[in-house]
Amino acid sequence: MKTSITTVVASALMATTSLAADFQTRSVEFMNEGATLAGTLYLPVDHEPGDTLPMVVITGAWTSVEQQMPAVYAREMVMRGFAAFTFDFRGWGRSGDLPQNVRFKEDPAAKTSDIRAAIRYVSSLPDVDTARINGLGICASAGYMVDAVSGNPIVHAVGLVAPWLQNKALVNAVYGGEKAVSDLIEVSRNAEAKGGEIIPAAGPEGADGVLMPIGGYYYEPSRGAIPEYDNKWNQASWEGWLTYYPADNPQRLDKPLAVVHSQSAAIPQGVRAFLDGYAGQATLRMLENVTQFDFYDNPEDVTRAADTVAEHFRTAGNR
Repeated sequence: MKTSITTVVASALMATTSLAADFQTRSVEFMNEGATLAGTLYLPVDHEPGDTLPMVVITGAWTSVEQQMPAVYAREMVMRGFAAFTFDFRGWGRSGDLPQNVRFKEDPAAKTSDIRAAIRYVSSLPDVDTARINGLGICASAGYMVDAVSGNPIVHAVGLVAPWLQNKALVNAVYGGEKAVSDLIEVSRNAEAKGGEIIPAAGPEGADGVLMPIGGYYYEPSRGAIPEYDNKWNQASWEGWLTYYPADNPQRLDKPLAVVHSQSAAIPQGVRAFLDGYAGQATLRMLENVTQFDFYDNPEDVTRAADTVAEHFRTAGNR
């Protein structure tokens, strides 16, 4: 691995078009594996038909919808001269269901497939420079993004912000040890047998029967608890999630990589494990005292992360 480390202190249906101060959006639909997915294309407000822009496909944290952290970073990318694309995975938000009408299931394989479909979709758009399509994965979807872009000739480069890159050891450490992990896998299998079991995704600190009983981003209406957020978790998710080890498979990635993370954010050990096995060109920027949720919507930290990945997308392949 060649790593540059910087440490810092402190078939489409166009449905609607809306304008904001510095960007315009177009609501679109595309297909994957028989389901209709809802997405949003972000372009500069002064974008002219016939002009092409480098593209960034952006995906967010587990249980999230496109209007949360993906939309935040989409606006940042447009401000830096890119087109951007966000979407809801199958089973979430405005998109159609997974097979057997399953929803709210954190399914790494399905989400990876959806990202590949989104990349194919944007490559068909007249607004996109098809030689400069990039992927940006945030938190849990970092692993899915790596899987989706690896070996994909359509993709130019990849960026990861606050990536949750786990392996078996980290899964055991985070979820209470081998016995606790085994118990959650049993919960998952029981839920699967019943066709799913839905619980709230977010709740106040210490709440019972909630995936994330921690308050904060997903629980605060001024942050992630927006009307579009499903705030649901299918207990059948556990087995697929707990046996998904993206930190163990860096060798599959064949794209230039930029990572922005912090020792104060979630499992930075996973980033180190991934980079230790990555043979390509990587830029790692570690910010100080930035929490996982700060990366989702804190303006200063989002700006620094967006600056790093935008510069990477501009210069990748030129070094």
